[in-house]
Amino acid sequence: MSIDASPMAMGAGGLPLVAISGGPYETGQALGRHGRLAVHEHLVKSDIWHDVTGERHHPRVARMLDHSRRHHPAVVEEIRGLAHGLELPFQSVFAWNCRGDLLANSPDGCTTVMLPGDEPCIAHNEDGLPFFDGASFLASVKPDGAPGFLAFCYPGSIPGHTFALTAAGIVQTVNNLRLKRVEPEVPRMVLGRAMLSLNSLGKIHELLRQAPASGGFHFTLAQRGDPRLHSIEVGAGQASHRHVETPMIHANHALHHDCRQTRQIVTRSSHDRQVRGSELLAAGERDPLTILSDTGGGGLPIYRREPDDPDRENTLATGVFRLLNDAIQWEVHTPGGRRPLHGTDSSLFA
Repeated sequence: MSIDASPMAMGAGGLPLVAISGGPYETGQALGRHGRLAVHEHLVKSDIWHDVTGERHHPRVARMLDHSRRHHPAVVEEIRGLAHGLELPFQSVFAWNCRGDLLANSPDGCTTVMLPGDEPCIAHNEDGLPFFDGASFLASVKPDGAPGFLAFCYPGSIPGHTFALTAAGIVQTVNNLRLKRVEPEVPRMVLGRAMLSLNSLGKIHELLRQAPASGGFHFTLAQRGDPRLHSIEVGAGQASHRHVETPMIHANHALHHDCRQTRQIVTRSSHDRQVRGSELLAAGERDPLTILSDTGGGGLPIYRREPDDPDRENTLATGVFRLLNDAIQWEVHTPGGRRPLHGTDSSLFA
């Protein structure tokens, strides 16, 4: 296992690029060690941590843990290492990584812009708990026996539920869906992490089609060499798949899943971001950074930096991925920044 958090790996905006390698346990342990300070200073003192890790959720957490051990043992081992690195009980850390399955209205927002074409683009605002601003990081992970990947990571959480790029040429961005009345059998974050280990979109689609009930996620997916963009909404044991044929935005509520009419919560921010982004696209705007940094419109903004955000979320980073004919050009920006803090570097996966 190796961790590189030297000054050269640190971004001026406080978004370090951390290099990690090893087996699942070693990977989790490194992630935990890097996020430990922020978790102990902020997360474990928060109301949502105490809610998610509370006794009322224990039966559902135990059921999801049993399923994960049987079907995704490597991810469970990574969470075990994560708990060790965080110096926290495994049960609590596993529960935290089930938060969106336990709470219909968990504070995980995000906005994704999808621009199809000969060289399609996926761009994503990662919106999360404001106390993780400056404490989150990028991880360049080279796991034993699986493709390497680059992912935005929150302290205390496994990768696979934000934005990521894998050595197999797969781009994955993830939005929260606030689905109600779900009896989860597998954590949605475990599914997202398992996807990063697969080397084709076909295998990912099969994983999601066969997955039992989980909380809701929207995945935007693409793979190098294939111009198609995929919008997949999963949750409650169902997966809805659409090809993206025209420019569109997704602001973390279901647009085509069967639960969209009667079993989801659409917050005011989610509604307003969807409306405003759609307006910008309809007006001909195609610069993803312009869309994702927008604060206009008549409602709550796409770019979120207010301390009193009603969903308890702020924009913490923006990822932009352009699929060229034989490569993927990527950039990661700190909130509102036009100049990328990190960008295309093939050595990440050497």
